[in-house]
Parts: sequence; structure tokens; C-alpha cells
Amino acid sequence: MGCLKIFVIFVLVWALLIPNTHQLGSYETQILLQLRKHLEYPSQLDMLENYNGDFCNLGSTLNMTIICKDNSVTELKIKGEKLVKVNEFHGVAVPNNTLSEHFKIDSFVTTLTRLSSLKVLTLVSLGIWGPLPVKIHRLSNLEVLDMSSNFLFGSIPYEMSTMVKLHTLIFDGNFFNETLPDWLDSLPNMAILSMKNNRLKGKFPHSISKITGLTDIVLSHNAISGELPDLSALSNLHLLDLRENRLDSELPPLPHGLTTILLSNNALCGEIPEEFGKLNQLQHLDLSNNALTGMPPADLFSLPSISYLNLAFNFLSGSLPEHLNCGGELGFVDISDNRLLGMLPSCLNASSDKRIVKVSGNCLSVDTEYQHSDSYCKQASLAKKQTTGKEIAILVGVVGGTVIFVVFLAVVLLIFCRRQHARHDVDQHMFPKVVQDNAQPNISADLLANARIISQAAALGSQGAPSYRVFSMEELDEATEKFDKSALLGEGSIGKIYKGKLKNETYVAVRELTVYRRCTSWNFKLRMDLLSKFRHPHLVSLLGHCIDGGVQDDSTVHRLFLVYEFIPCGNFRARLSETTPGKVLKWSDRLAILIGVAKAVHFLHTGVIPPSFGNSLKTDSILLDEHQIAKLSDYGMSILMEESEKVEAKGDGHNSWHMRKKEEDVYNFGFILLESLVGPFFSGKGETFLLNEMTSFGSQDGRRKIVDPAVLTTSSQESLSIVISITNKCISPESQSRPSFEDVLWNLQYAAQVQATADADQRSDVTS
Repeated sequence: MGCLKIFVIFVLVWALLIPNTHQLGSYETQILLQLRKHLEYPSQLDMLENYNGDFCNLGSTLNMTIICKDNSVTELKIKGEKLVKVNEFHGVAVPNNTLSEHFKIDSFVTTLTRLSSLKVLTLVSLGIWGPLPVKIHRLSNLEVLDMSSNFLFGSIPYEMSTMVKLHTLIFDGNFFNETLPDWLDSLPNMAILSMKNNRLKGKFPHSISKITGLTDIVLSHNAISGELPDLSALSNLHLLDLRENRLDSELPPLPHGLTTILLSNNALCGEIPEEFGKLNQLQHLDLSNNALTGMPPADLFSLPSISYLNLAFNFLSGSLPEHLNCGGELGFVDISDNRLLGMLPSCLNASSDKRIVKVSGNCLSVDTEYQHSDSYCKQASLAKKQTTGKEIAILVGVVGGTVIFVVFLAVVLLIFCRRQHARHDVDQHMFPKVVQDNAQPNISADLLANARIISQAAALGSQGAPSYRVFSMEELDEATEKFDKSALLGEGSIGKIYKGKLKNETYVAVRELTVYRRCTSWNFKLRMDLLSKFRHPHLVSLLGHCIDGGVQDDSTVHRLFLVYEFIPCGNFRARLSETTPGKVLKWSDRLAILIGVAKAVHFLHTGVIPPSFGNSLKTDSILLDEHQIAKLSDYGMSILMEESEKVEAKGDGHNSWHMRKKEEDVYNFGFILLESLVGPFFSGKGETFLLNEMTSFGSQDGRRKIVDPAVLTTSSQESLSIVISITNKCISPESQSRPSFEDVLWNLQYAAQVQATADADQRSDVTS
């Protein structure tokens, strides 16, 4: 027994003397603390504060993981709080926004690369913004890199081609807006490539077809164009998701191991290859919303594993085989809106309870779905054949003419650009743009605004906007028939609005403002000059003004007329009241409108100098054009209001007035969100009623009670919860608790992204 005790003591002493291989050194401990500082102290890393132990022993949470080996960090995972709580309303977590303007992505990545042993790096939804620095390639041991749901833009650095150990590369939900890299075949171990929901453009790189180890290619929701290459060599590929791009080639050969093919919403043409009927592992196939022709291969329907088949909205023609066989797993088929003729095969009988079948919009001999006459489909097919026969002859002429035109255009553009360059040099002295020092070249204006680089005023400029001018009273009298009652569109708190028609046949909206205070013509001209600079795609364009009752600089203004572009399709409030089938606004439609307005208000708050607050935000001030694009009217009126002039001489009072008006905009927009959720019926009961009913949003039963049925039936719970959360914060009685418009815009864009994903998943789900 004495020997046994000695042996045990020896083992314990030896264990204490040998250093722990998973203990983190002080150097990397300091790096983690520096990263926390760079990320502006996110709540996910709060546990690092005042922690005296080894960070490797912290343990993993849902939002943070640190794994070490041999005194070095090998895995670092930090995930921001994107999701909101569904079962609560008050105190709900708001998704992360971009980091502040003080964030320096170059310094952050420099610090990050000092963790040289990293194999797995996940930095999701942390508000990281800016172009990805080339020095990211210094993390040469990385096997997994996931930086999705941030605000990265520009190009993906070529230097990453040296990261040969990369197995998984995920950049989903960013703002990359250059071409898809053509060096990806330099990463021989790549298995998962996912860059969906960016702004990638250019051709689909043929080099991807050489990465034989790929299992997942996910590049949906971008602007990738051109030809889809032969991918048949990718024998390990299981998922191909290229939805919502601009691909316009014929369908290429694909590997037989694919289980999911999602190519909807492109411009793919030609016939569906017979080889598609041999993809025996295929479970989901979505080729909808393309320009495919001919007869779909009969074998597609009988594939042993196929469960979801969507061929809708193409130009497929001919008659399906009478004895068509359907696979035992096939639960959903959509062949609607094509040019198919004849009888519907028995296995696609729409009355069957075994599978869901959609066949409307064809020329089939069925009674259960809307069908065109046979002549409609035959004429469409004949027109297609005739067009094809003429294409070669036309193509020769078009190519020749195009070459001549391009040469001519190049000469004209060269002359124009030289003139513009000379004009630009002059304009720079007159109206210098406000651009921060770290602005990057060749980045789209909208992208830079989202990424905190450049003001939207400088970004948007005035390209394409109607020119601003001063109108005479004679012009306005003629346009409105002397402001006849028949031209009156409405009357609000800030004046009457008339519809007018100028001599050039352009329709305009003329707002008459009565001035109840003494203000000189010169003073008004200065203010109107400010308003004339407000140009944004989601603002009703101000075309000019007319001052009546005084033309001299020292004369007093009594009446002022503002001339706007005419928006023909009514306002948002009226559309929310619409009950006609086909005109009811779905949740995704409402989100698109709200995002447009939020962009406009964000521009007014941050994109112009001086900013415009107090913008009379109401649902009936949001106009919709013929494409259902939202345009905000009644903006900038605070520049003409009396309060502005009163506080200008009061020092700090000016700032407090601006802050109050800024918070007022957020509050009023909160009620626009609320009206979008509940509809005009409940919103018409007044502000107090709505505030009392807000608690109903916290439960499913409560939502069913107050939320517009058109919203409930077309929204996902997650998307709806995100908007409910930000609505609650906007209408908070405590003004300091209200979010900025940047936060509002981020939340709405995120809600729209979540809804788009849910809609896509719903279309892809198998309904049994």
C-alpha cells in the first residue's frame, strides 16, 4: 500500500508540472480582448470582461465558442443576435446594425490574423462593414470561414486564392458587388461555397467546374449573368442553388449525384435536356420563371427520389404522354403557365389526394383549373418556330449594325466624357461633394450609403432627375385652368394640391402654401434652393416653385407654389384599404414599400446638409407609382416652417429642436409601420386605441385579433416579429429609446430577407 500511495503522489505531481495543452497563452488572450474592442464590445463577448481564468475553459454558448489546442485558438465563433423572441413583445432583442463609423476593418483583420492557428472562424451578424482586406489570406490554416450577414462590399480579394486549406467559404447576406472570383479552382479542398444574397455580377466562372470536391454551390439572389457551364465533372455536388440571377444560357450537363437543383427566376432557355431524366438522386427541381421550351422529359416525373418538381412560368409546349408515370415520392408538381396541350395524365390528376398538382394557365383538357383555348397554345408555339427560323438572318444584320453603332457611340461618348470632365472641374468649385476620406472607388452609391462610407446626397447626385426651375403664375394658371375646383386633388394641413398639365404634356402636382408670417422673397429663394437639392428615388421630385406677390429680393411673400412630379396611382393608405382580389397588398409588398420610405427618410436625416427633420410622415403622404414604387411627399416642409426660424438665434435651442423633430419622424414612422400591420380599420380608431392594443402582438391569439388578415396569411412568423419589434421601439413613449432610421432600415431589410427566404422555402417544400 505504501508503494501505491507513492505512485499516486508521483502521478499527481507530474500532472501539475506538465502544462495544459489547451491553456491559452497571454499573447492570444490579449488578441481576443483587442478583437472585443474592435467589435465595440458586443454582448456576446461580455463574459471576457474581468474574467481571470483561461478563455479556453469558458465553455461554448449559442453565440460564442472558443476552442484551443497547443496554447493557441483554433476555433473562434461569434454570432450576433439576429432573431427576435416570438413569445414576447416588450423588451425584444433588436438585430445588430453596422458598427460605428469609427470601426476600421483593416485594423480588425490585422488583429485577427495574429491568431495564426485558426482553423474555424465564424463572425456572423456583427455589423462588420467595409471592403474585406487582402491580408485575410494570412489566416493560411483556415478551413472554415463564415462572415455572413454583415456589410462587406467590393470584391473578394484575389489573395484568398492562397488559402488552400479552405473547405467552407460562406459570405451570405453581404454587399459584395463585383464579379464572382475566377480563381476559386485554386482552392482544391473547397466543398461548400455559399455567397447568396449579395450583389455579385458578371459571368458565372467556368473555373468552378474544376473544383471536383464541391458539395454545395449556393449563389442565389445575385446578378450573375451569361452562360451556366458544364458542371458534370462535379461528382460530389449535391446542392446547386442559383435562383434569382440573370443566367440566360441553355441548361448544361449536370452531375448525377445532385439532390437539389434550384434555378428559378433566371432567363434560361432551350429545352430541358433528356439527361435530367437520369438524375436518380434528385429530390427537388425548380426551373420555374425561365424561358424554357419544348416538352419536359417524361422521365423527370418518374425519378425514384423526386419529391418536388416546379416547371411553372416557362414556354413548355406539346402534350404530356397519356401513360406518364409518376415517382412514388413525388408530392408536388407545378406545370402551370406554360403552353401544354391535351389530356392530363392520370398520375397528375389534380383531384388526387396523394400529391399537389398545379396546371392552370395551359391549354389542357381539364375542368378544375383555368385554361386557355387550344388555339392560344398552338399559335404561341407556331410564333416561336417562325421566330426561330428568322433569327439567323436577323442576327447577321443586327451584329453588323451593332458594330457600326458601337463605334459611333464610342466616339460620341469620348467627346461627351471630355466635356463632362471639364464641366466637373468647374462644378467641384461650386458644389463640392461631401465624401469621407476612406471612400472606395467603383462602389455603387446605394451600397456605400448602407456601409456608412458616403452620404447619399453625394452618392445619388442628380443624374436622371428632372431639372429644377422657377415657374411663372401664368404657367401655373394655364396648367390648372386657373386652379379650377375640378383640378383639386386634396387639401391638407399645409395647403391645397392641384393636378396640372404643362405645355409639354407633363402632368404635375401643384401645392399652394399660404404664408402667415413676414418672409422676404430672398429668404424663400434660399430655402427653396435647399429643397431643390433633395433628390432620391423614393422622394417625389420637386420640379420647381413659383412665388406670387413679390419678385424683388426684399419683397414679402404671401403665396408660394411648389410644383412636383405627378404620381398617378394613389397613396399607401388607400392601397392598404383595398379589398379587391389581386390588389390586396401582401406582406412582402408592404415591406418593399416601407423599405423605400425608410431609405428616403434616412437620406433626409443623414444624406443632406443641413438635414431635414419633421417630414410629416403619414401613410397618405406615401404615394405609389405605376410600378408600385413608394415615393414620399410632404418632406422638407420644416425648412419652410416658422419654428425653424424662431430657434435659429437661440444657440442650443436649435439642436434641441432638431433632435425633437428627428425623434418625431421616428415616432410617426412607427405608426406607418403599425398601420401596415393592422390595416386602416384599426388604425382609424386612433392613436390611444392602438397603443392600448399593442400588447396583443405578444401572443398568436392576440395577433389574429388585430393584425390584418392579408398580413397574417402572407407573412412568416419571424419576419412579422422583427417588424413588430421595431414598431414597438419606434413608438416608445421614451424618446431616447427610439431607434435611428438606420436601425429601422436595417430591421426592415432583414425582415424582407427573412420573408423572401421563407417564401422560397415554402415553394420548395414537399406538401404531402
